[in-house]
This record gives sequence, C-alpha cells and structure tokens, in this order.
Amino acid sequence: MRTLRILLALVSALLAPAAAHADQMLIIRSGQDFEGAMLTLQNAIAAQGYTLARVQRVDVGLEARGYKTDKYRVVFYGKAEEVAALAEKHPQLMPFLPLNIAIFAEGDQTLLATNRPGVLGEFFPAPELKPVFARWEKDLLEILEKVREAR
Repeated sequence: MRTLRILLALVSALLAPAAAHADQMLIIRSGQDFEGAMLTLQNAIAAQGYTLARVQRVDVGLEARGYKTDKYRVVFYGKAEEVAALAEKHPQLMPFLPLNIAIFAEGDQTLLATNRPGVLGEFFPAPELKPVFARWEKDLLEILEKVREAR
C-alpha cells in the first residue's frame, strides 16, 4: 500500500495538472516483473507507431527522500513530426509532450500509470486538437492493454 501511495504522489507531481481527478488517470497492473513489463511497454509503444523519446529514472529522487527502490521510471514517447508540428501551431501543449507513462515495481508485479490524453481537451479546446487527443487515448489504451495482458 505504501508503494501505491508513493506512486500516486509521484504521478500527481510529475504528470497531473493541479486540478486532476482520479478518472483522469489510467493505472494498470502487469503480472510481469519490472524488466519484462518495461520491455513489453517499449515494444507496445513501437507497435502503435510511436518512438521512445527517453526513459527517465525517478528512483534517484525517491532515494534522496529515504525510499529504497531502483525500479521507478517515466517512459516518454511520441511521434517526432507530430510533436514538432503541434509545438509550432500550439506551443502551449509543450509541457505535456512527449506523452509519458510512469512504471514501477511492486513486489513481483509492475504498475503503470499515466494521464488520459483525452483530458487535455478540457484545457485545450481547439477543434483540430480533439481528434488528436482521442487518437492518443485510443493508442494509449491499446499500449496499456498489451502490457496488462503480457505474461
């Protein structure tokens, strides 16, 4: 339970806007260990046509606060051309790009958490962005489902 509270605080700080609600987040549990889930996540991201931008270690900050863990990461992904075009036309989106998923170990299982991309439409109501956010959310759900189902 302590691990889940740490994750929720971490995800809220890293990924969520100030007024986030629980229904704005997606959290799934994978039966795979951390390394297996990380590999499945990266493969699922690629299978959906996205590129892995970077993997950021989060455990260093947690260890500085007294938590002992080495299996917390934030995986950033996107489509470079799409991100560049959106940044040019809608620079206010830049703090939310590239898209990201937090992944962390909990015993012999792994949890993944992220914000629903569709929620961005509440903050950025431009009509041309609605289908982009919807596609991102559909793709994200497929990515997470692949990780959840993997053995």
